Amino acid sequence: MTTPVALTIAGSDSSGGAGIQADLKTFAASGVYGASVITALTAQNTQGVRGVHPVPAAFVTAQCDAVFDDLDVKAVKIGMVAELAIMEAIAASLARWKPNYVVLDPVMVATSGGRLLSAEAVEGLRKRLVPMATLLTPNLPEAASLLNVSVASDEGAIRDQGRRLLAMGAAAVLIKGGHGQGAESIDYLFHGNEVVALPAPRIATENTHGTGCSLSSSIAAGLAKGEPLEQAVREAKTWITAAIAAADRLGVGKGHGPIHHFHRFV
Repeated sequence: MTTPVALTIAGSDSSGGAGIQADLKTFAASGVYGASVITALTAQNTQGVRGVHPVPAAFVTAQCDAVFDDLDVKAVKIGMVAELAIMEAIAASLARWKPNYVVLDPVMVATSGGRLLSAEAVEGLRKRLVPMATLLTPNLPEAASLLNVSVASDEGAIRDQGRRLLAMGAAAVLIKGGHGQGAESIDYLFHGNEVVALPAPRIATENTHGTGCSLSSSIAAGLAKGEPLEQAVREAKTWITAAIAAADRLGVGKGHGPIHHFHRFV
């Protein structure tokens, strides 16, 4: 039996809590073999980002070709892509190699609330990568940024934004509710004419570094294993909730620590 393969295309986190490192940990925890294409190097830790060094677009293409030419990639997760030229390289690679599933996590807004992408790059994300996505996974600020509207503050606004994001071309959209308020964190999955609400208890912890990266890569892992989309999303939601609940057991760093990717095994 061949182990399913998932590929992450994202930035590297030198502290190991988010980005490529979090994605590979998630793939391993999910029983999937993980490959990687690095779009940027970052100097960061649990207290913040100190520097970003983008990888040349041509070398992103070279990494993609090397992986797809040899490995039977079943699903791709795309994370941090800060430059338009890199987006173009990724889009061209996906068009050339045609993976079955693409999970796009549009990393656009920093935890501090600042925008990470230029207006040109945001437009590139909308036009080049969103239409190629099997599933788009924005949080509430990212959904608003993609649509150039205010952050949704109630379920009606979330449902409206989800339908508008579907109209951009993604096959399905998962709007994550972690930035919302209340006792529950509710994600909303938009797929065709269906809207599925996925509630989970909101966990009181400051150690949530890498949550978005890890959720999207967990979904990609499920798709790589052949799970239907809704099942993959539900299982990923259950896993990420437990990983956040176990985060305080790690005690890593002096700031916002990482979630516990291997909570099932330790």
